[in-house]
Amino acid sequence: AVKLSSPGPVFFRQVRVGFNGRRFVMYKFRTMIDGAELLQESLERHNEAGNILFKIRHDPRITEVGQIMRRTSLDELPQLFNVLKGEMSLVGPRPPVPSEVIKYTPKMFARLTVKPGMTGIWQVSGRSEIPHLRAFSLDIWYVRKRNPLLDLAILAVTIPAVISRRGAC
Repeated sequence: AVKLSSPGPVFFRQVRVGFNGRRFVMYKFRTMIDGAELLQESLERHNEAGNILFKIRHDPRITEVGQIMRRTSLDELPQLFNVLKGEMSLVGPRPPVPSEVIKYTPKMFARLTVKPGMTGIWQVSGRSEIPHLRAFSLDIWYVRKRNPLLDLAILAVTIPAVISRRGAC
């Protein structure tokens, strides 16, 4: 569906920052037009997420198939490859891009003391509905409190959160 809906590769590869600041290539199904990252600067004035993250609720770069994949979180499935490679975990903070990390306050670096996850506390707490500074606070809370039972609880509510599509763009 990705390949048929727009020209370009099926998979999107992006450098992210993981455990202890190590960079890795994260995989997702492509949900935007090919070359979308090159257009980000021209869309900066529409950024709705503040000065660290870049989010546009109705991003014009997202394809029709991409909208469906994002709402259902199907675009995230290739991250299982990152989990198998040991670069990510099933549960943890969202892996940031390097341009976000350079804007971190000292407190935010706590997010990089654990492996990033496919799902996490902010994803099951409302995803894009949560202001970005609150999402960072939730991730830092997770890093301090994390344990196997908390991870199981987050995994248990991930599927209902995805099905409800609450906060999905």
